[in-house]
Amino acid sequence: MADLEDSKLVTFRNAFITGLVLLAPLVVTIWALRKIIDAVGGTFRPLFFVYLPEFLRDRPSLNIVWDILSTLIVLLLVTLLGYVSRHMFGRYLLSVGERIMLSIPGVNAVYTTVKQIVDTFGSQKRNLFSKVVLIEFPRKDAWVIGFLTSKARGEAQAKTEQEVWTVFVPTTPNPTSGFLILVPIKDIVELEMSVGEGMKLIISGGGVVPPWPRTFTGPTPNPMPEN
Repeated sequence: MADLEDSKLVTFRNAFITGLVLLAPLVVTIWALRKIIDAVGGTFRPLFFVYLPEFLRDRPSLNIVWDILSTLIVLLLVTLLGYVSRHMFGRYLLSVGERIMLSIPGVNAVYTTVKQIVDTFGSQKRNLFSKVVLIEFPRKDAWVIGFLTSKARGEAQAKTEQEVWTVFVPTTPNPTSGFLILVPIKDIVELEMSVGEGMKLIISGGGVVPPWPRTFTGPTPNPMPEN
């Protein structure tokens, strides 16, 4: 009887954990959206709806509606800024704003750091990481995930008298920092996973592992840069 009760308890526990795992992504997504709406909408709502009648503006039941509308307006304004920045006048305004930010002590350090992160991992630099590779680091028989960034010939290859490629090894779970390593081509193991899958693997600390062997036809990995 005790074994039967223990079995039922284990079954109940496993079912609860399974349900929790299934619900967790949905709950976290809703929570994150709510936080974004509260932060963005709550901040800009007084600017956008200041002229609304007081009985509408200050009604608690409508606050979430005004927050959502404010968030959508901010997204549209950001998109409009992206279109404007393509033209000469828009680029001039952005450069003026950047100079102002860089002239403010304390703020300039934060602005520079964020700009470097965005420039490194933004869409304009999406081809910076061309392939996911394995290298032995920090010692032999210890393997890490890295991203091939270049195989250009230069002083390093001339001084080492061998073909070395440039590999960026990011840290986990923050991939914005890491190590730049020049590795001989013979010591590099190329992987078939995409750069996006490799980044998910690193950010998750190894929790999100791309399926292997592949059972579907995925996008072809970016070709290695020929410099």
